[in-house]
Amino acid sequence: MKVIIVCKSVSHGNTLRVAEAMSQVLGARVVAPEDVDPAELAACDLVGFGSGIFHMDFHPDLRRFIAALPAGQRGKAFVFRTSGFPEPPFLRYVRALTRAVEGKGFEVVDTFGCRGLDTWLPLRLVGGVSKGHPDTTDFAAAQVFAADLRAKITAAT
Repeated sequence: MKVIIVCKSVSHGNTLRVAEAMSQVLGARVVAPEDVDPAELAACDLVGFGSGIFHMDFHPDLRRFIAALPAGQRGKAFVFRTSGFPEPPFLRYVRALTRAVEGKGFEVVDTFGCRGLDTWLPLRLVGGVSKGHPDTTDFAAAQVFAADLRAKITAAT
C-alpha cells in the first residue's frame, strides 16, 4: 500500500511527530506541502493531510496546496490536526478541510485530532496551553487510528 502524509508542522513540531507516529504503522512517507509533486498523490492508495491549527484553521500552506490540486477522481484520504484547544462548534475547520479534500476527488475515510502545545501570542505569556501534548497517549491513539485506516483500506481492495 502506497501512502503519503502531507503535513505542515511549524511551531513545536507537534503535528510532524503525530504524522511520524502514523507513518510507522502505515509505512508512509511524511512530506511538507512544498516538498511533494501533486501528481505523485494520484498513485497513492491513501493520502493524509494535516497541520497544526493556526487562528482557528489549518495552516495556510496546506490549504493552498489542496486548493491548487487539480480536480479528478482520486483514492482515499484522511485529515488530521493538532491543536491547543478543541474545535469550536461555531467554526468547523475540520469539516471545511475535509470538504476541500473531497472537492479534489478524494474519499475522506476518517479524521484524527489531538492536543498539542499552543504558545500563540497571548498564550505565550502563561507558558502556553496543552503543555506536554502530544504525549505518549496521543501518539498511541494516532497509531491506533492509522491501524484502523490500514484495515479499512485493505478491506476495501
